[in-house]
Amino acid sequence: MPNRKSAIIQLFFRKIARRLESMFFLAKTILSERNFIYIAAVAVAISCALAVIILKYFAHNVFIFANYANNYLKLPFANSIFPIIGILLTVFVIKKFLDGTIEKGSSRILYAVAKKGGIIPKKQMYAQIITSSLTVGLGGSAGLESPIVITGAAFGSNFAQKYKLSQKDRILLLACGVAAGIGAAFNAPIAGVLFAIEVVLTDVAISAFIPIMISGATGALVSKVLLSQDVLLSFEQEQNFDFHNTPYYILLGILAGLVSVYHARNFRKVEHFFSRFKNNTYKKALFGASILAVLIFFFPTLFGEGYESMKTLSTAHPESLLENTLLENHKSNEWILLGFIGLIVLLKSFATGLTLGSGGNGGNFAPSLFVGSYLGFFVAKFMDLTNINSHLPVTNFTIVGMAGILSGLFHAPLTAIFLIGEITGGYDLMVPLMIVSSISYAVSKQMEPHSMDVKALADKGEVFTSDKDKNILQSIDFLKLVETDVKTISLDKSLENLIEYLSSSNQSIIPVLDEKNKLLGIVDFELIRPMVFNHFRVKFTMIKEIISQPKEVIHHDDGMENIIEKFETSNQAILPVTKNGKFFGLISKVTILETYREQLKAMVIE
Repeated sequence: MPNRKSAIIQLFFRKIARRLESMFFLAKTILSERNFIYIAAVAVAISCALAVIILKYFAHNVFIFANYANNYLKLPFANSIFPIIGILLTVFVIKKFLDGTIEKGSSRILYAVAKKGGIIPKKQMYAQIITSSLTVGLGGSAGLESPIVITGAAFGSNFAQKYKLSQKDRILLLACGVAAGIGAAFNAPIAGVLFAIEVVLTDVAISAFIPIMISGATGALVSKVLLSQDVLLSFEQEQNFDFHNTPYYILLGILAGLVSVYHARNFRKVEHFFSRFKNNTYKKALFGASILAVLIFFFPTLFGEGYESMKTLSTAHPESLLENTLLENHKSNEWILLGFIGLIVLLKSFATGLTLGSGGNGGNFAPSLFVGSYLGFFVAKFMDLTNINSHLPVTNFTIVGMAGILSGLFHAPLTAIFLIGEITGGYDLMVPLMIVSSISYAVSKQMEPHSMDVKALADKGEVFTSDKDKNILQSIDFLKLVETDVKTISLDKSLENLIEYLSSSNQSIIPVLDEKNKLLGIVDFELIRPMVFNHFRVKFTMIKEIISQPKEVIHHDDGMENIIEKFETSNQAILPVTKNGKFFGLISKVTILETYREQLKAMVIE
């Protein structure tokens, strides 16, 4: 009987899905391309918002359950057990149901845009929700926002693939999914739009803002209707901005930039350490999760996203963070509380690195807000306890600090400013938000040219940057531009043989190869042209007498910037290309420039 009911329910949802598909196909036929994109933006946003709601409710309820278990059992290590279970379950699901791999971090979206035309695998529509809910919901010290934006991007990308939309529209809908994800996760539509434009898209026309804004607003609206306020991260601002505190906000901005760099570098070190565990994923998961459990035992606020503890910091009783810790009996000592807060600022990067490096899934968006709130509290409280300034608004500094770290880590100052503005319910802190975010960004950018999520890929030339020319060059797959069907000649041939080759070809450069297809040199027709009309020299001149070395050789793994530089330094129009030590083909500078112009037109999303 239960099986029959299950079959009926499945059939019901399949019928609904088919009808919706038919409606969208009909809409695509009837409506203009632009109007269909507007409808698609709404559909993607609703799908993404529902995924966010499922994820948020699961993580929130697990957090409540963990606290209940902790209070009921009266055991200080109860919370430490859950992350171990969560990370092990995540690894199990990835190995058994997700082909052993899963793409982590918002950098994968940028990679999809830069290298795959906005195509994201279907499994990302559900894989991120399942794995991150297990990891973060059960206490892994990471955030849900990165999996959320990947899920949103996957919805947008696969919707576009389903209805056979162009690459431009596919990338646009991908960005719509990202905007909806952030908008739904924080009930912050403006921040969602800015994040999609500031982080994901490199070049966008004003007209493209409309579908992204529709998605951001729709995601936030669905979240507003279906998510309760206690699940969302929100703050009530208590004090307005006092311009006399500007020097302290400048100090907070500088510290936020330095802490951002500290967090990013230490996180990467921990992840790199765990990359050595290649064979035994369960051993890696157990090892990393166990260290994380020890950290959570001593610092319980490292459990999960940490949003509840962030809210506690902004209340009148931040000392409650010391409950269920070894320092519980010292709650009245504000210096001990300050030291506790400072240590957490330094340890969060390790906790997040352990969570993700050992096999869990999540992101650094929530950790950045977490570290920022703790840093802001630390600065304001330190000034108070040292009597440097006892009138600093601790709540305001706690709130503004979040924008500082978010801006420094992700190099997204506008997103940081408006996100914090939206979750605080007002814009009275806009000036300090702008001060702290911009200074943090400047400091971080000076020390780390790329944001933490994209640094590794940017170093490989695999993602977009703020440099438009570089973005276009990176998007060109130069191996596809190489002419591989070319005439070649061996060293033991004569000039007469070469002229026979040239008579049936337009090549101006003939590569000289050995029997193993290795490039020995080239024969440049322009250099030998005077010999062509001398019959004697044609007949008796050997290739080895006229061979020359190319001024530059392009290797198959050279980046486009390096290739352009080789053309400039050599002052050649055509250069040979090698792959794995063997001759691969010839490439023309003209071909690259023509492709550049085509890509320039294609990259502007309208």
